[in-house]
Amino acid sequence: MKKVAIITGSTRGIGRSIAIHLAKTNYEVVVNGTKQKLIDEVVQEIHHAGGEAMGYLADVAEPDAITAMIEAVMARYGRIDVLIPNAGNLHDQKCIRMTDEEWQSVINVHLNGAFYSIQRVVPHMQKSGGDILLMTSTAGLMGSIGQVNYSAAKAGLLGMMWTLAAELKRNHIRVNAISPAALTDMTRPVIEHVEKKYESKNEPFPEFWKVGEADDIARFVVTLLAQQDEDLTGEIFGVNGSKVTKWQKPVPSFSEDNISTFFTKWKSQKGSE
Repeated sequence: MKKVAIITGSTRGIGRSIAIHLAKTNYEVVVNGTKQKLIDEVVQEIHHAGGEAMGYLADVAEPDAITAMIEAVMARYGRIDVLIPNAGNLHDQKCIRMTDEEWQSVINVHLNGAFYSIQRVVPHMQKSGGDILLMTSTAGLMGSIGQVNYSAAKAGLLGMMWTLAAELKRNHIRVNAISPAALTDMTRPVIEHVEKKYESKNEPFPEFWKVGEADDIARFVVTLLAQQDEDLTGEIFGVNGSKVTKWQKPVPSFSEDNISTFFTKWKSQKGSE
């Protein structure tokens, strides 16, 4: 019996690649987006390649729409084995100039959308287990100037991931996060801006900004889901091309009971960096 995977925001970029690759590896795929034409194109591409897929138009920021989508998936397939809340958007701006709408839009799609999807899928995974893969970013791991909304949302997903990995382990549901580096419609404008910036300064393009393709992320997802280890949960994987990095959960670097001693030690550590 084929497994069923829901990938939100799967009409383009990384989500689209994941949907296509999973469909090639014996998954029934649910393609989600906010434009019916793009959904139909991905579903047709999967069908033409011999795979199985259904499309569902829903805005992940709307909880009622997500409820309806999950009900439709269960009515058709009777199971959900994999959920990848991949839908995302960008409204980059320095904090002082960011509007309430720009803040709320990014939080609603990335963070709230992931919660709505997970909260409604988990009851259907509890009997037979499953996988939830969250899409974080180095912006959530390290911060990113001009992306306070996006960084906050992606960091929030990490807190969600660690919490759910612990909550759901007894139900045999694995929860992991991927920090992808890939050239997509969403990242291309940023990378091109950085490239022009370094060209104008006649400086070499930094290795950090040399990223892989969306298909590289999809291949990693297929491999990760194929792992049978139930302890493979609560992890963050950075994926750039064929290179995979394992990020560590933050741990205390030092501690002191005495406040003055604490800051003396902190200054000493900063001086040695």
